[in-house]
Amino acid sequence: MVLPFRTAPRSRGAFAGLAVGCALVAVSGCSAVDDRSLEYVNAPAGEPLKTIDERQRDRIGNAYPIREIDSADSGDMYAGDLPRPPDMTADILEQNYLIEELDDQAWLLINEVPGQVWPGVTAYLNERGFGVAQDSPQLGLVQSELVNFSRRARSLVGLEDGQANEPRILVQARVAPGVRRKTTEVQLRPRVVEGNPDELMSWQPRTDDKTVEKNLLQDLATFLQARADTKSYSRAALGISNEPRVKLVSEDEIPRAIRMDLAFDRAWGEVQRALREADVTVVDLDRSQGRFYVDYRSSEELDPGMFSWFADEPEPKYTFYVNLEQQGQAIQVTTGRAPDHDGANRATLLLTELFDHLY
Repeated sequence: MVLPFRTAPRSRGAFAGLAVGCALVAVSGCSAVDDRSLEYVNAPAGEPLKTIDERQRDRIGNAYPIREIDSADSGDMYAGDLPRPPDMTADILEQNYLIEELDDQAWLLINEVPGQVWPGVTAYLNERGFGVAQDSPQLGLVQSELVNFSRRARSLVGLEDGQANEPRILVQARVAPGVRRKTTEVQLRPRVVEGNPDELMSWQPRTDDKTVEKNLLQDLATFLQARADTKSYSRAALGISNEPRVKLVSEDEIPRAIRMDLAFDRAWGEVQRALREADVTVVDLDRSQGRFYVDYRSSEELDPGMFSWFADEPEPKYTFYVNLEQQGQAIQVTTGRAPDHDGANRATLLLTELFDHLY
């Protein structure tokens, strides 16, 4: 005879002991995991990143911009008080239609590619009463009809009513890639003509009245900004060259020169701007020789060390040069170390930084 198998009943105390044991295990398990979510708040600031010969430091800094925080306030930060990341498009949008000028040239700089700008320029000429008589997207040129027969167009180019024997005027627009990447430069140039041309004229390199041109460019900027929400892209303008006008020439993966497909005056002005934006001190310059004499010592070379608390700022010193030389239809920019400068040779870094600010 087989008797049924039964388990012995457990007491309430056994169950209670089991529950307490589980609870202790759970508590001890949780205490072994630290809450590290706010450790970064009080973390000490690290040393600046150093790279070989400092060649990549500026590229890294530009690629990963971080808003600086006052170290005195860093200990009071909480997770909800983190600074908002900088709006990288704010400066671009505020300066999206910027009139620039150099010597007798003026142009409208737009942060868009030529194919997006071309429809807006032709629409401007039509709506302002100039009309479009001839155009060539491949050349980036648009030529208006005679402005003499449009009251609105006459006022924009400064023609007064009732003038006897007034000159016949048309307006040409030139749309070209900008010096800086993914930008477009637009020029508007009134031209006095004989009769009514029946073909597209070549672009006139020099202006007769820069004041009128700048007024037209300002009006164009206002027009384009007002229609910013109705942008379009021109397939016809695909023929406009998108070849960069500033190129970094390297040899064995080492930057050797910058090629600028610009006239010397424009190239000189752009390099001067790039030096200013890069905070490179220009000690002297010689435009006839195409040379800037600059102070480009490293922060370590400029650091007075333990006596910094009472030392004066070091005087600017010629340590490197930037040279512009005509090479065919282009300008070649090179950098070098001053003959009597025995510090680190940072000529390659200077050339790379210049290119970053040029293009």
